Amino acid sequence: MYRKNFITMNTTALLNQLLSDYQIHYQNLRGFHWNIKGPKFFELHAKFEELYNDAQLKIDEIAERILTLKGRPLHSFSDYTEHANLKEVKNVSEAQQCMQCIVENMSYLVTLQNQILEQAASVDDKGTEDMMTQYIAFHEKTLWMFNAWLG
Repeated sequence: MYRKNFITMNTTALLNQLLSDYQIHYQNLRGFHWNIKGPKFFELHAKFEELYNDAQLKIDEIAERILTLKGRPLHSFSDYTEHANLKEVKNVSEAQQCMQCIVENMSYLVTLQNQILEQAASVDDKGTEDMMTQYIAFHEKTLWMFNAWLG
């Protein structure tokens, strides 16, 4: 019993890490959406909105998964900035820079999601495994497209 609870705490700690990083990723996407300029404005303004809407849904799902596992989701911006490995990006309005930042952030998220997937598998946590598998598939496809866009 102790081992299972200890491992579940590790899973919730990893999910809180993901929650924190997702909050920073979300806010970066909002900033890109608001500040994008140039000939790709219409294309990227809409794409960034699509991405931040998806991130917002995932943030809620992650927090609810933490609660399902009897954990407590972080819920203040000071907690997010303290725990996140992703960094906030300010005053970026050029398409190439925005896209490069998103690729870097998503690549990191895939790495973290794979860690969570492995942790969940080690304790037979099918719900978290399923969630991470879906997130990884989404990010890998998006990374492929964004890297193609970047050339």
